[in-house]
Amino acid sequence: MSDTIDHPTGLDGLAPILTGRGLVKTFGRVVGLNGADIDLFPGEVLAVIGDNGAGKSTLIKCFSGAHVPDSGEMTVDGQQVEFSSTHEARAGGIETVFQTLAVAPALDIASNLYLGREIRKEGILGQLFRTLDKKRMRTQAGQHLQDLGIGTLQDITQAVETLSGGQRQAVAVARAAAFGSKVIILDEPTAALGVRESARVLQLIDDLRNRGMPVILISHNMPQVFELADRIHVQRLGRRAAVITPDSHSMNDAVAIMTGALEVPDDEQTLGPVRVPATEG
Repeated sequence: MSDTIDHPTGLDGLAPILTGRGLVKTFGRVVGLNGADIDLFPGEVLAVIGDNGAGKSTLIKCFSGAHVPDSGEMTVDGQQVEFSSTHEARAGGIETVFQTLAVAPALDIASNLYLGREIRKEGILGQLFRTLDKKRMRTQAGQHLQDLGIGTLQDITQAVETLSGGQRQAVAVARAAAFGSKVIILDEPTAALGVRESARVLQLIDDLRNRGMPVILISHNMPQVFELADRIHVQRLGRRAAVITPDSHSMNDAVAIMTGALEVPDDEQTLGPVRVPATEG
């Protein structure tokens, strides 16, 4: 690994919030990542696409702490990071919603939002008896949902097992949005959802972007990718094959890059942001 790493800047010198350089991850003789690079800029939705086995999930699991890369460099907010667990990644401001969602069906919505981050009552009840402050968690959970504009979850005390697939996904995304201070990673968030529920989740992702939260979206759904993403990272054979935009390339182009039928010259790739996040004032 070299001492100097090329970190591109975008419009007005905007630096990436998350980068990966030369990431390598092997599983015995199976190569998951083979020198992969990635850049995520503030306030953007970066879609990561690729064929099965291209290394999409392995790439994001390195940043979520589920995998530790064998070599390479990762940075978050300009600081080099090494995550050895999902707990460390969450402490570093990265929240990931995996396909399995990791929700507790028997618990209510509020308890799921604070799963692993439960608030205990003040004083001896919380310190000695470890009693949970359910009222406070429900109040704050309701505020989080309101801030995100999630109107489909009316009863914060409702058990998650009684919710639809889209509502469960909304709970998982809301939890990530509530505690992800720097980056949110979504792995196939609409894979098991119908058209209407998928639209709700996509609107939620768009709302996160409008709030300035950068999102990495892994998806096989090309129409959704081209509808929502600012930039599209194409992964192939464990590496970044190209970075394109919905304006610069078509869905057919994206598929051709994924399969190796089309190569994009470096000077035609969009390594920086295509938009500048709105600023106050």
